[in-house]
Amino acid sequence: MALSRVTPILRSFDEAKAREFYIEFLGFQVDFEHRFEANFPLYMGISKDDCVLHITEHHGDCSPGSAIRIATTGLAAYHQTLADKEYKYARPGLKKQPWGTLEMTITDPFGNRLTFAEEIKQ
Repeated sequence: MALSRVTPILRSFDEAKAREFYIEFLGFQVDFEHRFEANFPLYMGISKDDCVLHITEHHGDCSPGSAIRIATTGLAAYHQTLADKEYKYARPGLKKQPWGTLEMTITDPFGNRLTFAEEIKQ
């Protein structure tokens, strides 16, 4: 047996806000969208580089308020890219942690916390 990549599933309550946050602000791309019928909740797969997330409006899929960590390189440059966008709802900062990482934490419009973490080379 071998374990492979984990794909977090994050709860969303509003498709437009999810797209604004994940696609327009964070720079993810939409890989797929699924609805059981035309006016049903959205289940969407998104990615940025090797990071894959699933965003769901289905109430039974998961709970809001999750927290995930995303291993990152080039975090300072990504932080500057986000800062330059002047996103109305989030202005994340960078923090050096005592355990040897540089981190940026952002909470999405649905209470899910994403921490981007880069190991600091000594």
